Amino acid sequence: MPAPKCCFDHILPRDLLRPHNTAAGPGGRTRAIAPKGKSWINGSTLRVRFIGGTAAEQATAREQAAWWSAVANLKFDFNNAPDAEIRISFDENDGAWSTIGTDARSVAFNQATMNLGFLDGGTAAHEFGHAIGLAHEHSSPLGGMEWNKPVVLRDLAGSPNFWDEATVQHNVFFKYSMDQINGTAFDPDSIMLYAFPAEWTLNAVSTHANDVLSKLDKEFIAGAKMYPKTQPGLPAAVNLTVGAPRLEADIGKPGEEDLFRFHADTDGVYVMETRGQTDVYMKLFGPNSPTALLEEDDDSGYGLNPRISARLMAGDYIVQVRHYDRSAGTGKYGITVKQR
Repeated sequence: MPAPKCCFDHILPRDLLRPHNTAAGPGGRTRAIAPKGKSWINGSTLRVRFIGGTAAEQATAREQAAWWSAVANLKFDFNNAPDAEIRISFDENDGAWSTIGTDARSVAFNQATMNLGFLDGGTAAHEFGHAIGLAHEHSSPLGGMEWNKPVVLRDLAGSPNFWDEATVQHNVFFKYSMDQINGTAFDPDSIMLYAFPAEWTLNAVSTHANDVLSKLDKEFIAGAKMYPKTQPGLPAAVNLTVGAPRLEADIGKPGEEDLFRFHADTDGVYVMETRGQTDVYMKLFGPNSPTALLEEDDDSGYGLNPRISARLMAGDYIVQVRHYDRSAGTGKYGITVKQR
C-alpha cells in the first residue's frame, strides 16, 4: 500500500537552527527559547494571490479558506495583489505545504508562501490552517504518538512524497514543548492531523483522514488564544507619540489585544517597551502595514515586560500588546516608544 500524501511545513532557514529546549525565565517560570507567536493581528484581512492554477483549483482554495474565516475573526481577500500576504502556487511536483502564519512575511514577494500540488479532500483547508498560524496536530506534546521510525522513514522516502530523513524528522517525529504552543488537548479529528496507518506506530495506533474542520478546530481558532470575534475587523489603535511619557493601558479582559500606532519621522533606532507587573507580549508591525510583522518579544525588558529595539525606516507602525496568558490574563501596564 502506498504511503498517504502528506503536507510538509515550509520552514524558514532561521527556524531550522532554533533550539527547542526551554529555559527558566524571570520569576523561575519555564519559558521556551524559540518565539512561538505566528498569529496575525486579530481582525486582519489577509490578501491572497494565485500563482497559476486552474479556475477549479482556485475555486477550491477559496471555498476551503472560507471554512476558517466563517469561524475566526479573519478575512481573506483574493485580490491577487503583488504584495499579498498569502501567495499560492499549484505545482504538482512540489507537494502541499505552507509557511506558518506571519512567517509568510519573510518570503520574497515573487515566491509562493503556499503550494497546493494536490487538492485531495480538505488539503486546501489544512494549508490555510498553517497560513493562519496552526501547526500539525501530531506535533502536539499531548498526542502520545509512538513512531515506528524505520517504517515511517521507508514509506515516506517513496511515492508520492519522496521525503528525505530531515523532512520526516521535522514534519512527523518533531514535537513542540508545552511552552512553545497554544493548544487544546490532542484532537484526533483535527484537519491539521495527517492520516497515519497503524504500521507507522509501535502501539498500532492509526489516525483517520480528516477532510473538514473539527469541533475543536473551530473552537480553538475562534477562542481567546487565536482569533476571537470580539469585534469585526481590527480594533482601533491608540496613538503613541515618540518620546512622550509612559502611556497607561489595561488588558481588561482575557484575549484582549491592545493596538498602538506611532509615526517614525526619520530613519533610526526606536525602542518600544512596557512597564508594570502584568506579564504582556509585544509585536511590532510596519512600516505602513498592519500585517507586516517586524519583531516580537516577551521578557527582554524589566521583569516580565517586553522590549523591542529596532532600526526603522520613517513611516507608520503598529504595536500589538496582549497578555502572555491569552486565555485568562488581565492587568494594567504602561507603554513608551523612544528614538535612540
